[in-house]
Amino acid sequence: MTLHFINAALIDPDSQTEFAGSVSVEDGQISAVVQGGIANPKGQIIDCGGKYLAPGIVDLGVKVCEPGERHKESYRSAGMAAARGGVTTMITRPDTDPAIDSPETLEFVTRRANEAAPVHVMPMAALTKNRAGREMTEIGFLMDAGAVAFTDCDHVVTDTKVFSRALTYARSLGALVIAHPQEPILSKGAAATSGKFASLRGLPAVSPMAERMGLDRDIALIEMTGAKYHADQITTARALPALQRAKANGLDITAGIGIHHLTLNALDVANYRTFFKLKPPLRDEEDRLAMVEAVASGLIDIVCSMHTPQDEESKRLPFEEAASGAVGLETLLPAALRLWHAEMITLPELWRAMSLNPAQRLGLPSGRLEAGAPADLVLFDPNAPFVMDRATLASKSRNTPFDGVRMQGKVLATYVAGACVYEN
Repeated sequence: MTLHFINAALIDPDSQTEFAGSVSVEDGQISAVVQGGIANPKGQIIDCGGKYLAPGIVDLGVKVCEPGERHKESYRSAGMAAARGGVTTMITRPDTDPAIDSPETLEFVTRRANEAAPVHVMPMAALTKNRAGREMTEIGFLMDAGAVAFTDCDHVVTDTKVFSRALTYARSLGALVIAHPQEPILSKGAAATSGKFASLRGLPAVSPMAERMGLDRDIALIEMTGAKYHADQITTARALPALQRAKANGLDITAGIGIHHLTLNALDVANYRTFFKLKPPLRDEEDRLAMVEAVASGLIDIVCSMHTPQDEESKRLPFEEAASGAVGLETLLPAALRLWHAEMITLPELWRAMSLNPAQRLGLPSGRLEAGAPADLVLFDPNAPFVMDRATLASKSRNTPFDGVRMQGKVLATYVAGACVYEN
């Protein structure tokens, strides 16, 4: 069936433009993108009513808790949450129990994902066995089994010889390595960013320099090995000059940031609400503003939800003892639109970071609004107001810091390969 999305405000992250136009879809792919209406349309007409139509979000770094902790999040619940949030591709993390560090485990989760999730699911695999940092995984076999990148998530590989060997081997295969820039000794046990506020609250804290030190080490190893590298989260202004120099020197490096670090700051932990406990911890407002500027300029390439489900038992603890992380699949879009409403970033810049850049970094054809691209689309109203109620989330875990917050921006429909997987 041919679909025609007419009367839409289109966001093209590749050309960094937005314009009124129409999109035609045929056989799961975009067949035409035109300004204005479609001449002599044949097929199903979908009138967008002047609302925004954009490429579906490619969310790099989603945790789905299969195998091992299915009570926190399953592929079905995560897939439904993704569809409701305008996410058409989830890039899933290997920090499961057990870790996804063998072709057999990877094939299991891929099969489960394809059976249960209504959106595309592409898994990452662990860089070292059991994410222990001692012995690298069988990168070649894991790539053959479908791994799109390799990461130990928030476990820093402290043995530089092991890490350098893994980077060298990954480079020989063209594999992307994703790391968590952090000096692990300084940041161990930290629940907040160091400063007067953390001291007054009596919280164990870490200096922003720990992130800078971790990034400096990784950059040196990238320069030595020539590997493809992505920093999962850059959250402090002190790390930006090193990132800028590495890019200027021609290193194959990109960087990302989670949406919570773009929209929240260190003061939000004032009431010891554990939904605000993240890894790395929330930063000062000056850092947050610097990160927003870095995303707008393109220095930070990717914005993701860093979706990390945690159950009630792991969050209903004293702040420093509670598990880190927050869910974000359904709140990524309205939270990101906070920056647009504040006139800090444009919609094409947001979609470059949330859709085009992650797709390009992983070599995927999605993230574009052009003929021949997959018809993975999100239709949304950026001005629709609502109050976030975590009880309504599709995720099994509902540890969102936006509970009870007034937000703007609702997904109206999500399409995967031209098929509607969610309609509000």
